[in-house]
Amino acid sequence: MKNISQRFFCYFCTKLTELKFSSSAFDLPVCDILDQVKDTLQANSTLIVTAPPGAGKSTILPLSLLDTSFLAGKKILMLEPRRLAAKSIALRMAALLDEPVGETIGYRIRFENKVSDRTKIEVLTEGILTRMLHSDNALENVGLVIFDEFHERNIHADLAMALCREAQQVLRPDLRIMVMSATLDMPLLSKLLEAPTLVSKGKMYPVEVRYTGDYDLFSMPEMLSQIVIQASKENEGDILAFLPGQGEIKKTEAILRSNLRDFSIHPLYGQLSPAAQHQAIMPRKDGKRKVVLATSIAETSLTIEGIKVVVDCGYGRTSKFNPRSGLSRLETVAISKDAADQRAGRSGRLGPGVCYRMWSLASHAHLDNFRTPEIQEADLAPLVLDLVKWGVENVDNLTWLSPPPRGSVSQALDLLEQLEAIQDGKLTDHGKTIHSIPAHPRIAHMLLKAKEMGNVPLATDIAALLEERDPLKPEIGVDINLRLEAIRRARKEKFSIKGIRKIEKIASQYRRLLVEEEDNGIFDPFEAGLLIAYAYPERIASARPGNNAQFQLANGKIAMMGHRDELAHESWIAISHVDERDGMGKIFMAAPINPTDLRPLLQEKRIVKWDKQSEEFIAIKTLGIGSIVLRSTPVTDVHPDEKINALIPVIHQDIERHLNFNDDAIQLLRRVSLLKVTNPDMDFPDYSKNWLKQNLKECMGHYLQNIRSAEDLKKLDIKEILFSRMEYKTQQLLNELAPQKITVPSGSQIKIEYKEEGENPIIAVRLQEIFGWLDTPVINRGKTKLILHLLSPGFKPVQVTSDLKNFWANTYFEVKKELKRRYPKHSWPEDPLAAEAVRGVKRKN
Repeated sequence: MKNISQRFFCYFCTKLTELKFSSSAFDLPVCDILDQVKDTLQANSTLIVTAPPGAGKSTILPLSLLDTSFLAGKKILMLEPRRLAAKSIALRMAALLDEPVGETIGYRIRFENKVSDRTKIEVLTEGILTRMLHSDNALENVGLVIFDEFHERNIHADLAMALCREAQQVLRPDLRIMVMSATLDMPLLSKLLEAPTLVSKGKMYPVEVRYTGDYDLFSMPEMLSQIVIQASKENEGDILAFLPGQGEIKKTEAILRSNLRDFSIHPLYGQLSPAAQHQAIMPRKDGKRKVVLATSIAETSLTIEGIKVVVDCGYGRTSKFNPRSGLSRLETVAISKDAADQRAGRSGRLGPGVCYRMWSLASHAHLDNFRTPEIQEADLAPLVLDLVKWGVENVDNLTWLSPPPRGSVSQALDLLEQLEAIQDGKLTDHGKTIHSIPAHPRIAHMLLKAKEMGNVPLATDIAALLEERDPLKPEIGVDINLRLEAIRRARKEKFSIKGIRKIEKIASQYRRLLVEEEDNGIFDPFEAGLLIAYAYPERIASARPGNNAQFQLANGKIAMMGHRDELAHESWIAISHVDERDGMGKIFMAAPINPTDLRPLLQEKRIVKWDKQSEEFIAIKTLGIGSIVLRSTPVTDVHPDEKINALIPVIHQDIERHLNFNDDAIQLLRRVSLLKVTNPDMDFPDYSKNWLKQNLKECMGHYLQNIRSAEDLKKLDIKEILFSRMEYKTQQLLNELAPQKITVPSGSQIKIEYKEEGENPIIAVRLQEIFGWLDTPVINRGKTKLILHLLSPGFKPVQVTSDLKNFWANTYFEVKKELKRRYPKHSWPEDPLAAEAVRGVKRKN
């Protein structure tokens, strides 16, 4: 590496002064566009660079920019989506300069950093950039922010981009932003950022893709091992195999070490030591073939030398909001097509390559084209807290490639209010302290409450346990105190259990952050329950009546545990892990609470609302926690406006269900609609169901004051309510132009049936009642012709016509011939126009 560095740079002898770079020194694709990148950034504040994996964009490109004039002595920040990538890239750049990390090149990740006053390029991850922006909105000492591997759509990158863009537009027009990616929707991104795009095409060789067929996910290590062994016999060169995570990698490693003794097997994942990562990435000096078993970190962020074969399991781990824990957690999911292409491309860097895909061609067709942006499916509480701290009142005002879903934003705001982090949309002092702790707001709130209680060590153990997997088997029961005891026992007796070791590492980091010593003594199990209640106030739960192991949660849900579980007999619990499915949820982890500890959490509420279950209006004053009501008393001083405001949204949501749109009401709406269309010069109202939904309060507010139940709502006369809203003149005009009934020659008043807009109204009348009626009847001052449904004496339809004159002349005699036999007592004249119209049987003189 030292020789490479000497060929590459003539660089700072004793002080950082100037970087001289020769693009011919390295045969890497990105070298072809280095001058263009410098020139474009000199002329523009934002630039998008796309280059294939291994092109050198994450190492060579940042180093080449150190001597640019637009930096003016300021540093470069580069955001990476993964910790392993951040550390590896920083190590590689430092090696190119023949320096240790922490000098010119440094990195910052959660709970760890290696930077100094001399650092000119900082590689960041895990929201570190966002925190830096909060402490220095203008990033005064920064000249360039690089978003590497932006196609991975990490939520931290999306948020940091939005904040950097606002800082650039408002405070720092000289701040440069460069977005780098292997695959991105460049036209969309370029338009959004109003930025030019540079493309480094790279030198990719053809890759042969072989589909091995679908398999059972639980047999992944065994199946992948078989394919790796097969691939080792069929191909030359090193093999890169993709697996979801550390667990699968270790199982596969054990199998391959027994079956591929001539190969060097190397795992590659985030928790490895730098030395082990280096061994996986760099080629072996002895020329021995190797197999690298890697997570999705190897898709784009790292360059692994010597790879000619890729084996892809088809799965990866992504951060998703887990409703059981209320925190984001890694889940195993099928990869998208763009990720599959990136993985396959790793075998085509040195020459023609081969990619074995462990799924079928048919399954490939059903994969998503692109990965889902994390912001669309993650818990947004941390992001929203950042936005409130930044002073954002409307999230839509920021630059988002994918805007955060409104429902998720609203849910996050509600949670932050419960955690006392925000009030009236503003950050509280407590919220500012929560924001300063590098943890989820739930965890930070719990840690701060523990500080007030004087029991931080217990809270740090709980925080670590909540963030990691359950170290005990489910059969042990749901009590979280059993896990806490196991953690303390393992720590005290110095024995190591895999799951507990990882939990203790995180707990120790929290203790160091809060300047606390470990505590392995006996603790109060009720204190653990109270601390969980602070983290999950909506999951405080009260036992339902009866010994059925069912609990009512403060958020209104119901959940249960096994009847034999020790916590099943507790009256109050706090739940940390629950499957909140529809219906009855399942409790996975919880702790008991002493009811007396809940007194500060009790709230008195005045509830004036429409109860959807009982379908009646209720007005009560309650004492309880969330949906758990301990005491309820009626409210008698309800103002009419309170009732109206409670009922209007309910009716608006399903107007046809709650109001009685009987035939009279429907006919009124259709009469008015007909006249509105045919007489645009007349001032008829725009009556319709949709119009009524939008004007419910104005139209019906007065009538809602005495409503108590769904039955009362159904009794409201919609026709009379709407008719009475019209001026008297309009009412008279309506009855004249669109009457409800029409008089026929027999003297009967026949109802007119008005149809949907555009259709002529109908009258259904017996044939004998219209003898002598020559022309088709009209309404609306002759503008609207009626359709006649002519009926037999037995009220059966015999003919439909809109041309009565034609009916008498041509059709009447055929109808008469058929009906006279069936109704001989009724009148069937030869000349119906001269005959007397009658209602029933004609009387004999």
